[in-house]
Amino acid sequence: MFSHVTVGTNDLERAGAFYDAILAPLGLKRRVVVPDGGPAALCWVTAEAPLPRFYVYIPANGEPSSIGNGSMVAFLASSDNAVALAHAAGLAHGGTDKGAPGPRPHYGDGYFGAYLLDPDGNKVHIVHRADLLQP
Repeated sequence: MFSHVTVGTNDLERAGAFYDAILAPLGLKRRVVVPDGGPAALCWVTAEAPLPRFYVYIPANGEPSSIGNGSMVAFLASSDNAVALAHAAGLAHGGTDKGAPGPRPHYGDGYFGAYLLDPDGNKVHIVHRADLLQP
């Protein structure tokens, strides 16, 4: 459905460390980005496909990065344990807890998630969807 999702940062190195940590338990790896004339960026993908991609960019307009009120990026995890590992890794790499790993039955049976703010304040959700992914 998506080609890519992008969030902004004011510190690419710090953001890279945070997202490397939380995306590793989810099976995403950083990909080398060939400069395309745009701003400095980092990119993560699955080993299986070149798309979709997740990017962290320095804003192209040269202004400081800012968060979007009501915006959130949600990453799919393969298990409840992967949610917990990603959340813990995020906290250890400058993230802020916005909802500890646990069931969220109001979203569906088998919905297990956690919430963080990245070091720039972007809201991140890690979720395992046993309610939709089980045969």
